[in-house]
Amino acid sequence: MPRYNYAARAAGSIAATTGTLDAFSRREALHLLQARGLQVVRLVEEGGALRPISGSNGNGASAAARRLSTKERLPFLEALVDLVNAGLSAGEAVRLLAMRLQEPKLKSLCASLWARLGEGSTLSTAMGEHPAVFDRQTVNLIAAGEATGNLKEVLSRLIQHFTEQRDLRQKFLATLAYPAFICFLGGGVVLFLLFFLVPRLQTLLGSLGGRLPFATRLLVNGSHFLLYAGPFIALSLAVGLGFFLRWRQTPDGRRQSDAWLLRLPVVRDFVVQAAILNFAHTLAVLIENGVTTAEALRLTERAVDNTRVQEILHEATDRVIEGASLCASLQRTNLIPPLFLDRLAVGEQTGHLAPSLRQIAQSYQVGLSRRLQNATRLISGTVLFATFGFVAFLAYAIVTALFQVSASFRL
Repeated sequence: MPRYNYAARAAGSIAATTGTLDAFSRREALHLLQARGLQVVRLVEEGGALRPISGSNGNGASAAARRLSTKERLPFLEALVDLVNAGLSAGEAVRLLAMRLQEPKLKSLCASLWARLGEGSTLSTAMGEHPAVFDRQTVNLIAAGEATGNLKEVLSRLIQHFTEQRDLRQKFLATLAYPAFICFLGGGVVLFLLFFLVPRLQTLLGSLGGRLPFATRLLVNGSHFLLYAGPFIALSLAVGLGFFLRWRQTPDGRRQSDAWLLRLPVVRDFVVQAAILNFAHTLAVLIENGVTTAEALRLTERAVDNTRVQEILHEATDRVIEGASLCASLQRTNLIPPLFLDRLAVGEQTGHLAPSLRQIAQSYQVGLSRRLQNATRLISGTVLFATFGFVAFLAYAIVTALFQVSASFRL
């Protein structure tokens, strides 16, 4: 009868115990351990080589997994929770995913995770070695789920959280798609008229003779200027943009540019609303999964993109650690309206902080969507009005020129 070496944890325990077990098959060994109330981390037949499922060595799988990004996080968690809900342990689920998945990046990630699980590491520890895929919030939540035996619930909440974030990003991009198309179309029409139609119009009017009216001269001179100086202007803008983006990647450049965004009247509202939405949503997920308020605040403030807002929230976190309430600390930031602070205060007093944060996040999401829709209408209307205005000016310049030339012929 084959003998299997195993590493498993009891429910609610973090430390894994090791031992041996006799069973006719791997499946039977797994069922025997689960019948004892153990969560299997590793199960390998005695004398068999422990290697990554992908068939490559652990270093190769890890090297491949380093090329991953957060795009693979949600598909991995969705596949993992399906197997965990079916009754498999997290380790067995990762092993099975490494064998069955066809997508190369996900397969290499699962193989790398299984290699670490096979050495006795916990799932959260293995995931922590891939910071490009799993941020500290995700790793800490998985660790909390492993410690409390609520890994299924934690995975489900993480999937819900990341799905909502993805849907919000997609909605934002979809909202910007129409005004971007209108800008592209309007710009194309203007360039076509300036660089194709106007030069031919100038040739025609020049052959007819006579002095051109002011509107026509303005149109022709503007076309000449853009035709000859346009490439240099475009090149200068491209070089300047490249230097700006490179400077923004530095810590000082990122901090200063983020501070500039908060000084712009219209942009500031978008930046602050998006930051508070992300802050409230992430904090709710962490608190719901048993992370302490202080640690949850530390993790959440790093999830905010704007560094200036991040610094303001960091100061609020320090005040919470010193003993102040979350509502009072956030009130001093002047970022959250009083009505939402009242909701937060009620949640703190009643012990329902996470639901209050979710309500705040939902309200901010609705408000942000409304602002985006209004901005979309404004941008689209402005571009269309400018395009039609230029076409009308072009028509006026042509008609007045033709009338003046025809009048000179009559004279």
